[in-house]
Amino acid sequence: MKGQGISRVVRLLGAGGVGLVLLLTGWAWLNSRLPDTYAVTEMHAHAGQHTDQRVPARSVIDFVADVSRNADVKVELVAGTEGNRLTFNATSPGPTIRVRQGDLVEVVLRNQDVPDGVTVHWHGVDVPNAMDGVAGVTQDAVRPGEAFTYRFVAEQVGTFWYHSHQVSHQQVIRGLFGAFVIEPAGGAGVEAVALLHSYPGESRSLNGTVGEVRQDAHPGERVRVRIANTDNSPTVVWVAEGAYRLLAIDGTDVNEPTEVTGRKLTLTAGARADLEVRVPESGAARVQAPGVSLVLGPPGAMAPESPAPTEFLDPLSYGTPAPLGFDPATADLEYEYRIGRRPGFLDGRPGYWWTINGKMGRNVPAFMVDPGDVVVMRLSNRSGEVHPMHLHGHHYVVLERNGVAATGSPWWVDSLNVENGDDFVVGFVADNPGLWMDHCHNLPHAREGLMTHLMYNGVGTPFLLGRASGNQPE
Repeated sequence: MKGQGISRVVRLLGAGGVGLVLLLTGWAWLNSRLPDTYAVTEMHAHAGQHTDQRVPARSVIDFVADVSRNADVKVELVAGTEGNRLTFNATSPGPTIRVRQGDLVEVVLRNQDVPDGVTVHWHGVDVPNAMDGVAGVTQDAVRPGEAFTYRFVAEQVGTFWYHSHQVSHQQVIRGLFGAFVIEPAGGAGVEAVALLHSYPGESRSLNGTVGEVRQDAHPGERVRVRIANTDNSPTVVWVAEGAYRLLAIDGTDVNEPTEVTGRKLTLTAGARADLEVRVPESGAARVQAPGVSLVLGPPGAMAPESPAPTEFLDPLSYGTPAPLGFDPATADLEYEYRIGRRPGFLDGRPGYWWTINGKMGRNVPAFMVDPGDVVVMRLSNRSGEVHPMHLHGHHYVVLERNGVAATGSPWWVDSLNVENGDDFVVGFVADNPGLWMDHCHNLPHAREGLMTHLMYNGVGTPFLLGRASGNQPE
């Protein structure tokens, strides 16, 4: 009898344990589900206490360029389908948009027949928030037959790119992207644009061409090569058997760049680098990335090839220090941004998902700021994979990597390669009010939860996300 009683207790506890597991699983599933429509300001738990819970005083649509000013540059982009590819103006990459610093740029986006809708995000350009091109946050996706006009002043100088931010994990890889170059007001010298991209099921391309691309250049000429990595994964670039200078990173000039040889440069997803390459007096120069190359020189001139160097050019110590324009030691805010991974539910889907500060989905924290705040962020990755982290509307400077302080030119980025095990300390000034995405630019990772927002207190949005909204930025 005694043994039967113990067995009965064990069975009851077992059944209760299963019931408890089912109850907790059901709660986790339900808690992960997002409403059919919701505002992004309702999505995140706030990080820290630096929040203003009052009714928003301003909307994202308030942050625009001077409406009374006439445009200096006008462009039309027509999004359409060409077989398995998506195109702007029937090409992929789309047309290179080239403007000068200070120009007011007006781009009319028309959706010819892309069924999910489209937007244009100006990657790396710190535009007013209403022009950021994020479906459900700063605008609604542009449906077939509809149009949307972007207007902003090109205040920066550098190499940028544009791409759709609606169902972006599919639309970018299929071809909705192009180069955006802002030249100095006085004009630029000799240059070349090199967009690295891998279309689904195809080898890597350079400006849409697989293999080798050539551009005429005179012997002795110095060419500014504007390289953008539009893929989801980091890559490397180098100059075959030749020297180069790294002139700019993510649209910001390097201070006093020196000539380097025999080193490769990491270019994370979404990142850009401007290299100065000198064409030799005889032959041609070759800029390489795995699987593709750009040859600079006279027609028919031969250029050497070489495997990727074993050594890296490290931006942490490259160039000469210069003032940052703010003091990180007196930061108004310090935030932790810890990237991890764990099993759970993401909007009701079971899986092994990315986490930020141990949270996933609707429970991921947003980082709250006020205009003028100096922000220091400690960014770490223990997820098991590399992540190219991209902050919209701002650039931040790398202060420290893995306990080593920056000693070179200020390393300003909008797309940062964060390897598994890395610990970065970065800083920036909150000087562009709005609601800004902060996400991994391996776009499937963003869709799988590696996404949050930098939110300014007192700013709201009339646009909605969710299954019934038609807006799917990732």
